[in-house]
Amino acid sequence: QVQLVESGGGLVQAGGSLRLSCAASARTFSRYAMGWFRQAPGKEREFVAAISGGGVSTYYANSVKDRFTISRDNAKNTVYLQMNSLKPEDTAVYYCAAANTVYIRSYHADYPYWGQGTQVTVSS
Repeated sequence: QVQLVESGGGLVQAGGSLRLSCAASARTFSRYAMGWFRQAPGKEREFVAAISGGGVSTYYANSVKDRFTISRDNAKNTVYLQMNSLKPEDTAVYYCAAANTVYIRSYHADYPYWGQGTQVTVSS
């Protein structure tokens, strides 16, 4: 079983930055591709970014590409989401998730392990 604990959410003004962190309890963290998803009230959960087990490959939703950066430190069992140039439409609960594969996934059903979520609010 993999436990994920997220941190770093908060309230920022448009144009600001936040860095989300997700600490994992996995024994072999590098074997899990990791993803970030977000969900606004009344909307479906939305894919944000993913990174392969070794951290070589990344994939981003078009809405965040060139603004967000996903990274991981396998020695620390941690994945990060650096969010720059934040917009009000980025406001959502952000979830960290782990997949049972080293390869990138972008569907929520492919991720059996999830964090508790952290709120990101971007004011205009």
